[in-house]
Amino acid sequence: MSSRFDNKVVVVTGAAQGIGEAYARALAAEGASVVVADLNEGAGVGVVEAIEADGGTAMFVRTDVSSHESATALVEAVTAAYGGIDGLVNNAAIYGDMQFDLLISVDWDYYRKFMSVNMDGALVMTRAVYPSMQARGGGSIVNQSSTAAYLYSGFYGLAKVGVNGLTQQLAHEVGGMEIRVNAIAPGPTDTAATRTQAGDAAKDLVKGLALKRMGQPEDMVGACLFLLSDEASWVTGQIIAVDGGQTFRS
Repeated sequence: MSSRFDNKVVVVTGAAQGIGEAYARALAAEGASVVVADLNEGAGVGVVEAIEADGGTAMFVRTDVSSHESATALVEAVTAAYGGIDGLVNNAAIYGDMQFDLLISVDWDYYRKFMSVNMDGALVMTRAVYPSMQARGGGSIVNQSSTAAYLYSGFYGLAKVGVNGLTQQLAHEVGGMEIRVNAIAPGPTDTAATRTQAGDAAKDLVKGLALKRMGQPEDMVGACLFLLSDEASWVTGQIIAVDGGQTFRS
């Protein structure tokens, strides 16, 4: 029985834990050769080992998404191992240990580092990967946004507004190469990083949702697999909210 991603190679950044790990495991289960791209080597290798134990195919590449050199090295390593790249999930972000501050007072060096990962990282990775996708006849990119883009969320929300803009602009730039670019905007999701950031306040977030529970990483998987697959062959430039009804846009 064939799977949706047989013979496909998909890179997932920030895949050592949380939602990124859920994406990586699900893609491998559907036949993809998965690249776990993360700075956390110990956890990333652990995800690869778990995928292989379940019969899947995966490799770890230590990657700093804010670095053009690191992104280029990833493409070279993946091409050597698997022949090329068909899909990219730009999930990596500074989040679990994110500082809280105002835009008008946040330390400027921290702000620039934060944005270099949380916003620019998606562009850095796309610039490195798209030639490989083009050479293979096309591909799909999924950026990780957040409902924070539509709410007051300081520089975190600002980065996600940027991700949404990147998604729409890049969709037009690479559409002629048969590369699609979309984004997923998760609502409050029960990950270790969210528990660190929100603590007991997460319970209050749930009260404002149409569906009265926190999201789980697995809740994001269906949208990600759909957007990466041929089933979404005429879907690009879209930001899909998977948020339990937290946001409404007309």
